[in-house]
Amino acid sequence: MMATITNQSNAGSLAERRADVAPEEGDVLLIDKPLDWTSFDVVHRVRDLFHVKKAGHAGTLDPKATGLLIVCTERRTKTIDEFSGLEKEYEGVMELGATTPSFDSETPIENRKEFSFITENQVRQTVQSFLGAQQQIPPMYSAVKYGGKPLYKFARKGRTVERQPREIFISDLEITAIDLPLVHFRIVCSKGTYIRTLVDDCGKKLGCGAYLKELRRTRIGSFHVSDALQIPALYERARKVEKS
Repeated sequence: MMATITNQSNAGSLAERRADVAPEEGDVLLIDKPLDWTSFDVVHRVRDLFHVKKAGHAGTLDPKATGLLIVCTERRTKTIDEFSGLEKEYEGVMELGATTPSFDSETPIENRKEFSFITENQVRQTVQSFLGAQQQIPPMYSAVKYGGKPLYKFARKGRTVERQPREIFISDLEITAIDLPLVHFRIVCSKGTYIRTLVDDCGKKLGCGAYLKELRRTRIGSFHVSDALQIPALYERARKVEKS
């Protein structure tokens, strides 16, 4: 049987789907997305492994990010919005003194700048300035649509188009370690927040540039990555379904 979450109260344990629940009702799966997989790679794998017609995820993770991805199947896809609107928690690492076109490690470093004048106190004060409600412009390397096409298609052709800012909210932003040029952090934010854009903005504010070197999503609402299935376990679950 597939791992199922019926509501947030049982998020701490991956319960098996009850035998009296029809397969067409679908499931809600907590999956630990691997590095270099797209979110749709995971969705497609779920479709193939469990032979479901409908599947979708509740909040994209970029290829260079890992961590919690909620995937809904069949009729449970109607509940995706209930999950995607929940607050999210991440752990990440930014590198000062360098920038990339995508604001993360998906594209090569294009510029390096001096960062030796930056102090740890400056980093902490700058990071804290991003707490609260604010307007954020989505990055060009994103799936946000412009004229019916995702922005990344324009970006890959070297084009930049005008983007409208979106309101986001950062409820918690903590520096967990500093080993310049690397800065480790934890962030809790609203739906629609681009962590790599926040890192790029932080680098601009510091005057040395920065890009997102690592990112892991650890929580969505009350659902934690510690309860998520890794890909080998997903395959094992599919084999059990085939035998049942």
